[in-house]
Amino acid sequence: MPIVKTKAIVFGAIKYRDTSLIVKCFTLEEGMKTYIVKGVLKSKKGRLKIAYFQPLTQLQIEASHNHKNVLNTIKEAQVIYPYNSLHVSVIKQTIILFLSDILSNIIKEEEKNMPLYIYIETAMRWLDTNDKVANFHIVFLINISKYLGFYPDMSNIDKIGFDLLEGSFTDKKYQRSGIYDLELVLFKRVLGINFDKLNELSLNKNERQIVLRTMIRYFELHLDGFRKPKSLSILETVFN
Repeated sequence: MPIVKTKAIVFGAIKYRDTSLIVKCFTLEEGMKTYIVKGVLKSKKGRLKIAYFQPLTQLQIEASHNHKNVLNTIKEAQVIYPYNSLHVSVIKQTIILFLSDILSNIIKEEEKNMPLYIYIETAMRWLDTNDKVANFHIVFLINISKYLGFYPDMSNIDKIGFDLLEGSFTDKKYQRSGIYDLELVLFKRVLGINFDKLNELSLNKNERQIVLRTMIRYFELHLDGFRKPKSLSILETVFN
């Protein structure tokens, strides 16, 4: 069983029996991996700590990778970017819960994807070090679509609608997969925004909810098996 050293971002962890965790990680070297971390809930003196496996924690791990549908195991782990605010701010905690839910849903491949990894890594560090983050998750979602292959086609942006299924602007009126009027205006407002210009994005709570629902529909149409995240209602409650 080969031993791999790689950076990894934790997407989620569930309890396994009374002492262990099953952990999903997006690794830099080999994409999505699922690990069993034995005894981590029992031993307080072990090298692996339960705090390492909170959502979106950034780790350096040494792990055995088995390619025969057997759970991989983490031998060593250390936090390579300790967050200062993500796990103490209620708003940021809610955002990372929602995003870890989304990421677990949309990234499945066990193959290296360095640009996508760097995007998530950089985005989480930006979130940790900035305070005006109410629209962060919306910008995160629209921009991650670049790495998943369905970022909106920005040409013909002056047309009357946007076809979510085709990913392009359209002059066809009120088709089933189209967005128009206020929904279109708000959707266009988030296009082309990166994190450093996040403070220029003005959305009230109702507008934010409309855009987020639009983004969820967009992902549903472009990703097989995508399901509405359970944490969406928690996110909307906190921001309302």
